[in-house]
Amino acid sequence: MTAAGPATPAPPRSAFSDELAFAEALAARAGELLMERYERVERVDYKSARDVVTEVDHLSEELIIAAIRARFPDDGILAEESGEHVAVAGAAPSSGQGRTWIVDPVDGTINYANGIPFFCVSIGLAVDGRPAVGVVHDPSRRETYAATADGPSTLGGRVVLASEKEKLSDFVVHLALGGRRLATRMRQTRKEIRVGRTMGSAALAIAYVAGGRFDAFVQEGGLSNWDIAAAGLIAERSGARVCAMDDGPWFDIGRGTRSIGLIAAPPVHHGALMSLVR
Repeated sequence: MTAAGPATPAPPRSAFSDELAFAEALAARAGELLMERYERVERVDYKSARDVVTEVDHLSEELIIAAIRARFPDDGILAEESGEHVAVAGAAPSSGQGRTWIVDPVDGTINYANGIPFFCVSIGLAVDGRPAVGVVHDPSRRETYAATADGPSTLGGRVVLASEKEKLSDFVVHLALGGRRLATRMRQTRKEIRVGRTMGSAALAIAYVAGGRFDAFVQEGGLSNWDIAAAGLIAERSGARVCAMDDGPWFDIGRGTRSIGLIAAPPVHHGALMSLVR
């Protein structure tokens, strides 16, 4: 009888295990609410020429905020629809001090309102201005991407890694550019990759970089912290390099609404992709 080898040690428990489990369960609850009303939206309001909000956005956000307030009353909250909720301790959520939950109750609202099944619930936690927990839940596929700052990225509890493709020419990229020389930059980028796509939910598309459904994500602007806080951490912890369009840090809790551009890609091809799109 062959002797058993030494047991493989269990991975260390994350310092944010409790917060991660809470966020995963909460995102799933919000996702159930979304699916109960999917393709039965009764009210759509227009925030701007290109942006809408439904009653489900508000209901989902209210559910999430109430749960955070009940479980973590001392934490701040930054939410897409209702803005900043100052922590009991008194720190402003955008100050970069203490703990702030960053919530997008329905990322991809236009898709959701039109019955297109590409949307998600995004819940992140930043501690002293640094992303610590990220959960992106896709209720239509019943899939949850998650990560902590001291652990791996997972999809449904299974560890996932960013794309390991050898050639940039094989890359499927979420690609959303704008601004100067747009036609030229789009043309030169599309020549060097397999195909570019724009899906309508930045948080879910960034999360897709973890595990390689998208080999990379590029969006030149128009993003807010609730789009990227959870998903950016998930992509980063999967091994992707994540940065702002100017090659600076990808997360700054004080950044204004729709002022952020982001690139997430495997390190080996990140520089080449950045050169193309810039």
